[in-house]
Amino acid sequence: MPQLDAIQLLALAAALGWASGLRLYLTVLLVGIAGHWGWIALPPGLQVLASPLVMSCAAALAFVEFLADKIPLVDSAWDALHTLIRIPAGAALVAGLVSAWAGDHGQAWAVVAALFGGGLAAVAHTAKASTRAAANTSPEPFSNIGLSLMGDVAVPTMLWLAWAHPFIFFPLLVLALAVMGALIWLCFKFLRALLKRVRRPSPA
Repeated sequence: MPQLDAIQLLALAAALGWASGLRLYLTVLLVGIAGHWGWIALPPGLQVLASPLVMSCAAALAFVEFLADKIPLVDSAWDALHTLIRIPAGAALVAGLVSAWAGDHGQAWAVVAALFGGGLAAVAHTAKASTRAAANTSPEPFSNIGLSLMGDVAVPTMLWLAWAHPFIFFPLLVLALAVMGALIWLCFKFLRALLKRVRRPSPA
């Protein structure tokens, strides 16, 4: 069973945190499949993800999320609910990945990893939620579906690159984070202007 080197470990930690903010259940399912079939050696903190029960639940929830994420307004309601789930889950996944390789300073590194993973999950989740909320102001559904399909493809692609080609993954992650930061700023600016326009009293 392949063991992770330091570069792969850092890349997978970043990928897990980032992907959790976009598609948490798909991320859990893919990690579980990789561990179950022996593609990677899961650390003790993540071995439970390879359980058939956990993979079955993750698959069912990933399917529900796949459908909910394609429906305008439902996607934003789903995102609002998962603000309380994706970020701490991303922190927990990254902490579980890193802690086994941290040696005598395992607990300290687990805390650092949790902050790192939670931060990446927060950026990805905020970018996703704000972008979809802005897209929901348009009456057509195609922008929502297109954005959702991009997320469906991006998560497994980035997880695979983190494991197989970490030196390609890192610049793509930096680019993705830069784009997400710009989207968060633009979407919040747009939504704030929209709210001001809606609250403005109409002339008599």
